[in-house]
Amino acid sequence: MNPRYPIYIISKGRWESRLTAKSLEEIDVPYRIVVEPQELDQYSEVIDRHKILVLPFSNLGQGSIPARNWVWEHSIGEGHERHWILDDNIDGFYRYNHNLKVPVNNGSTLVAAEDFTDRYTNAPMSGMNYFMFVTRKAGNIQPATFNTRVYSCILLSNKVPHRWRGKYNEDTDLSIRFLKDGYCTILFNAFLVLKQQTMSMKGGNTDDLYKRNDGTDGRLEMARSLQRQHPDIVSVVWKWGRWQHSVDYRKFKKNRLIRRQDIDVPEGTDNYGMQLIKVTPKGKLSSRKKKRRR
Repeated sequence: MNPRYPIYIISKGRWESRLTAKSLEEIDVPYRIVVEPQELDQYSEVIDRHKILVLPFSNLGQGSIPARNWVWEHSIGEGHERHWILDDNIDGFYRYNHNLKVPVNNGSTLVAAEDFTDRYTNAPMSGMNYFMFVTRKAGNIQPATFNTRVYSCILLSNKVPHRWRGKYNEDTDLSIRFLKDGYCTILFNAFLVLKQQTMSMKGGNTDDLYKRNDGTDGRLEMARSLQRQHPDIVSVVWKWGRWQHSVDYRKFKKNRLIRRQDIDVPEGTDNYGMQLIKVTPKGKLSSRKKKRRR
C-alpha cells in the first residue's frame, strides 16, 4: 500500500547516512531525493539515478528554503494536488496504538494520513509527529493534534498561495501562517517518525546554518528569527539547557475543520490492512523455544 501523492526528500551532504531514503526503501515506498548538482555523483553511487532530482542551483546559503519551494513547483508541474516533503534524517516509520510504538513495514500510515487529510477542504498541512514527542503510557494521547506545528514529515496542499520563507524554523513559520489565515493543521500522533535530533548529524543545515563561526549562538538566532516573524505569539525561552522558541497556539483553537461533502467515510475502523505481529529478533529464540531447547 503506497501513498498516491509524491514523496520528496530534501538532502544535502548526507549520501552516506541517507536515513530517510533507507527507511522508505525498507518499507518499499517510492520516493525521489532532491540534491544539489555538485553532489549528484556521490548520491548516484548509492541511490538509483531515477530516484534523484537535481536542483538548478547550489550553495545559496539560505538553508533548504529554495529547495523546498522548487519541490512545491515541481509537484504542481506534475499535476499533483498535494506532495510529501521529508527531511533526510528520518530513521523509521511507526504506528502508535495501545501504548505501543510499532514499526511499520509498508506505506499504510502514509496512505491513512492522506485519506484523513483529504476529508477536509481547509487542511493544507498535515504530518506525523516525532517518535520522542509521543510518550508511552501517558494515557491522554489523541490520534491527532489539531492546529499546531507540523515538522519534518509534511503533507502539503498545492492549491494554496503560501510558500516557504526565511532561513530557520520554516516548518513552524509555515504552520503559523496557515493557522493565522484560518486554516487547520493536522499532526498525527497515531503515525510517528523517528527523526534524529537537529544538529546531531553532519550535513543538511547543520554546517550551513546552525554552526556559526561568528561567536553567536545558532539556536538563539533561530528562536529570535521566529519571534521576529510572529512577535504576537512567539517568545524566546531557555529550556532543556538551550535557547528555544515557544509558540502560544491557543488562539487557533477556534479554527475548525470543514468536511468535504463529496467524500463518503465508511462506518467502523479501517486499519488499512495493518496487523500487530510479534517478531522474534534474528538469531534469538523465543522463551518458549528456549525451554524446549533446554
